[in-house]
Amino acid sequence: MIPQDFIDQLLSRVDIVDVVDRYVPLKKAGQNYLACCPFHKEKSPSFTVSPSKQFYHCFGCGAHGSAIGFVMEYQGLSFVESVRMLAEQMSMPVPEVRSANPEATRAARERAVSLEDLLDRAAQFYRQQLKTAPVAITYLKGRGLTGEVAARFGLGYAPAGWQGLAEVFTDYQDARLEEVGLVIANDEGKRYDRFRERVMFPIRNQRGAIIGFGGRVLGKGEPKYLNSPETPLFEKGRELYGLYEARQAIRDKNRVLVVEGYMDVVALAQYGVGYVVATLGTATTGEHVRKLLRHADDVYFCFDGDAAGQKAAWRALENSLPFLVDGKALHFLFLPTEHDPDSFVREFGAERFEERLLADSLPLSVYFTQELTRRVDMESPEGRAHLVKLASPLLAQIAAPALGLIVKKRLAELAGVTLDELDLLTGQGRPEAPRGRREYKLPEKSQRRDVTPIVRRQIRWLLMNPTWAVDVAIPDSVPFTDEAACFAMLAERLQGYEIAPSTGQLVESLRDTPYHALIDSILNHALKEASEFAEPDEADREGFREGVARLWRALNDAQLDELKLKSQHEGLSPEEKRLLWALLLSRAQAGGPAGS
Repeated sequence: MIPQDFIDQLLSRVDIVDVVDRYVPLKKAGQNYLACCPFHKEKSPSFTVSPSKQFYHCFGCGAHGSAIGFVMEYQGLSFVESVRMLAEQMSMPVPEVRSANPEATRAARERAVSLEDLLDRAAQFYRQQLKTAPVAITYLKGRGLTGEVAARFGLGYAPAGWQGLAEVFTDYQDARLEEVGLVIANDEGKRYDRFRERVMFPIRNQRGAIIGFGGRVLGKGEPKYLNSPETPLFEKGRELYGLYEARQAIRDKNRVLVVEGYMDVVALAQYGVGYVVATLGTATTGEHVRKLLRHADDVYFCFDGDAAGQKAAWRALENSLPFLVDGKALHFLFLPTEHDPDSFVREFGAERFEERLLADSLPLSVYFTQELTRRVDMESPEGRAHLVKLASPLLAQIAAPALGLIVKKRLAELAGVTLDELDLLTGQGRPEAPRGRREYKLPEKSQRRDVTPIVRRQIRWLLMNPTWAVDVAIPDSVPFTDEAACFAMLAERLQGYEIAPSTGQLVESLRDTPYHALIDSILNHALKEASEFAEPDEADREGFREGVARLWRALNDAQLDELKLKSQHEGLSPEEKRLLWALLLSRAQAGGPAGS
């Protein structure tokens, strides 16, 4: 929703060194700056920030990006929130696009701020009420909480009475009070407080603004926990209780624990386990998982061991599959049925809880296969066939390629079939050629030309040195692979700039394009040494030019090899024959062997 030219302008004005240095102290090291990576634990610094490229990269864990990307990862903010934060620091008003009514957009943003103010005033009221509520204080002390932890999480108390908030809001009829879920109107139009006689847990977004509340009843009332309804500020499927308070602990441990209750979060924090968040009365959603994986490499889910806990865990697994990332892991811990995290840590202590968390939790791949095999009769062919049927739609959703392959291999082994057979059974393989028809197969990858190393190297060079795009002349008839098409796209995009962008600007401009995942993968795997951030010399640039020529030749040669092979086995269409002879002639003119 923010114009690309504004993002380019913002990144041209901010200095990534200043941005990173606010959070992570940097030391000058030649042309670049170094620090220990804030995204994983390390003893010697491998986190490099390049002022010339306006880009950071960790040669330990692979984290990389622009100033916007760093704020997103470090603060756990969305792209738009990160842009707004940096723009505010630079006193740059953020324009909006794709809105037919800019005034309405601005008014909506101002309205959101006013709604947040209402919730903040309510939170102050609840905190003040807690100080004079012996029943609530006794309850919290009985759960082992100190005043320090209560203050850290902003706990409060909603007193008895139908209109307690009238003390705070002189206009108790203000429609916005109902809009943010503080007040309810009955069928007769009478208004009353939603929360009464409950310990109050403010729910914050990642900026720290209060967007809703959870209320825990004292005694035996129902429901035990009452949450704010969905509002313009609060969407349960996107928010997590305690994430704002847990950010630093999550970074320190590089893991996050997901539990089911507010009190579990607060109790674990009381005992020193601070990297804990809770869902808000809903099942774990894909958006929750995506957000959590932005904060840590390891996500642990903790559930009760009863049937309800098992059901919630499986739902979390199913919703996680499209958001899995190789190099990051999900784990599932089931506590004894008589315990929840709160009671367990109070009885056995934090050390015992964390020992159990790390030793007894099941990796997603293990839980996945264990749960599916538990549901079928593995001793019979029918049961193993049922296993394949159950697994098929789930396997198709796994977004992490390496993990998906490993899980498929394990399931194939359990089902007693080969991996190729499993692919066919789950609709992920190619059918065999019809009987009586000669099958056309290309040679194994090791026997045919592979342009992947060349094109990936050229993409990496161009990303790190955007001014080199002027050295790329794109032929009209080259048969592009996906990666070669990405290289050509980069060159064309850069040739359209009057002034070449920095690496950081270039990478950000690709964030929402189909090539973003490929670019990210190339940066992860290509940048292995700190020397990659060194300023190149003329010999490097000449190597890039030669690489461009080799790439175009390799693409033509790869197509030529395929046409020659097909000619030997299946025959060619008239159009393919013309292309074959054109490629042979081109190779001969270039000085290569022209024989068929």
